[in-house]
Amino acid sequence: MTMRRMTVSQALVEFLAHQWSVDGDIRQRTIAGTFGIFGHGNVAGVGQALKQFSVEDPLLMPYHQARNEQAMVHEAVAYSRMQRRRSTFACTASVGPGASNMLTGAALATINRLPVLLLPSDTFATRVSDPVLQQLEIPSDASLSVNDAFKPLSKFFDRVQRPEQLFSAALSAMRVLTDPVETGAVTIALPEDVQTEWIDVPAQFLADREWVIRRPRPDRGSIHEVITAIRNAKRPMIIAGGGVIYSDAHKILRTFVEATKIPVGTSQAGVGSLHWDHPSLLGAVGSTGTMAANRMAREADLIIGIGTRYSDFTTASRTAFQNPNVRFININVASFDAFKHGSSLPLVADAREALLELVAEIGDYRIDPSYEKEIAQEISSWTEIVDAAFAPSGLALPSQSEIIGAVQSACEDKDVLICAAGSLPGDLHKLWRVRDDLGYHVEYGYSCMGYEIAGGLGVRRAAPDRDAVVMVGDGSYLMMHTEIVSAVAEGIKVIIVLIQNHGFASIGKLSEDIGSQRYGTKYRFRDSEGNNFETDNRLPIDLATNAESLGIDVIRVEQTPDAIAHLSAAMAKAKASNRATLIHINSDPMLFAPGNESWWEVPVATVSTLESTAQARIAYLAHKSQQKPLIGEG
Repeated sequence: MTMRRMTVSQALVEFLAHQWSVDGDIRQRTIAGTFGIFGHGNVAGVGQALKQFSVEDPLLMPYHQARNEQAMVHEAVAYSRMQRRRSTFACTASVGPGASNMLTGAALATINRLPVLLLPSDTFATRVSDPVLQQLEIPSDASLSVNDAFKPLSKFFDRVQRPEQLFSAALSAMRVLTDPVETGAVTIALPEDVQTEWIDVPAQFLADREWVIRRPRPDRGSIHEVITAIRNAKRPMIIAGGGVIYSDAHKILRTFVEATKIPVGTSQAGVGSLHWDHPSLLGAVGSTGTMAANRMAREADLIIGIGTRYSDFTTASRTAFQNPNVRFININVASFDAFKHGSSLPLVADAREALLELVAEIGDYRIDPSYEKEIAQEISSWTEIVDAAFAPSGLALPSQSEIIGAVQSACEDKDVLICAAGSLPGDLHKLWRVRDDLGYHVEYGYSCMGYEIAGGLGVRRAAPDRDAVVMVGDGSYLMMHTEIVSAVAEGIKVIIVLIQNHGFASIGKLSEDIGSQRYGTKYRFRDSEGNNFETDNRLPIDLATNAESLGIDVIRVEQTPDAIAHLSAAMAKAKASNRATLIHINSDPMLFAPGNESWWEVPVATVSTLESTAQARIAYLAHKSQQKPLIGEG
């Protein structure tokens, strides 16, 4: 057996460079590259290995800098989503805070079921130098380190305490990364001394290895049950989730819908399953959905969920489906999601494979013409509402809807819209008119503030032929804007539309709805006597200048009645440029997007001396009375 003497880190890096994902006729690297911030723990381990290979074979493992460990995980996740989960990045960090900075990214990856490989450094396995700098000491358990915090956030966790453990850890990691059911954050903790120790590595460990992505077909008996349920339904409706996008099922979904005319509503992750102007697309469904989708969902007698995990936003906190006889078909590759919420017909299968079977078996079924007409009327009505919301008002402080409309008009079909947190995801879910299956990239499983700019870089890395358009509010921008430096350093073109509204617009509106009067949501000087930040004195922050200091091109849209026209011109200039550009525009956070006849549950205080809270409690209880314990109940 041919052996090579290498350090654990060198062996791991070379191993990762030879892993391939295979999905039908598509074959690509599973680990496209490595993000790394070096410190004690990995500078002599993974860092040294990357340096050595950059000299010996620069193309073996591409390396990219990041400015924040959390951000590099976000960037890897965004890249993975654009690759339909076939490829991702490894992320290496130093001991202590470097490692624990990745925890938020790990949670985001696992919640969104998106693969990322995390390589946090750990303290000495030998413990000779204990306690080392940044080491967590627990008197009752000497084996614990900060990296144990990754365990509940990871779909697979291992700690390589001895060099020989590398082989099983690395192979197990790849199995989970390429499994559409199990995928998420995969963590291999690497003690800093073990990273540098030598090991004899078998040649076959370093050889090319293919990981075939599973696409399970549905059970034939179950398919027949589904077909029967569809044929017996009078008002069926499809809810398309992220599984449609990840399994590349959008084309066969269109075929099925055009044959049956069954209308489609989409979750946040499922936007793009059909293009916005498809005659069967009702748009987004649920708490951030369209009026058209929510009205159809309310009366539907059969809901066909495809690749959705039915979050509370999708189900409007289990108030969206009010037909007393409604049944649920859940098609999902994960049994956990297929059986969720009391589904009467769970179908454990890949979305694309299941739709192929349905197309083959559905025959001449088509919804009733009267139902088809009703769908068309609701779509037309909502289209008019959105057109009106997009129309420039001539106000010096435009609404967020107007800004979205101007950005939308400037974008090409294959451009990718990136967002994650604040009021923007809700407005975008309702209003954005997606024209490509990968054109909408809103991280809403974790809705993580700070994801946007890092996510934009990940999108652009995955799709260099598309413009990545990041929309971000000032609150989320302040959480994490550091990856602007990475964009500048690597010449990565992203377009960032920074909307300044001097506070937390989303939570401000939510605070008002639950009777807390926007407390703590405005960016103002503190009133020490009133113990609040509700003065009229805005903070003198200049985020455009802040962005300029990081090296990005900046366009300021001034507060004038022509602000929207100037935004359109700024977008045209940014798209024509080959450099990263940030566009700064002010908005009025009190001008809201159109309503959608839906609800999202946030508890309201049961007793309060505030009249606003007492009134909010009454409204809350009225909505609460519409909730179903299980959405699958008849």
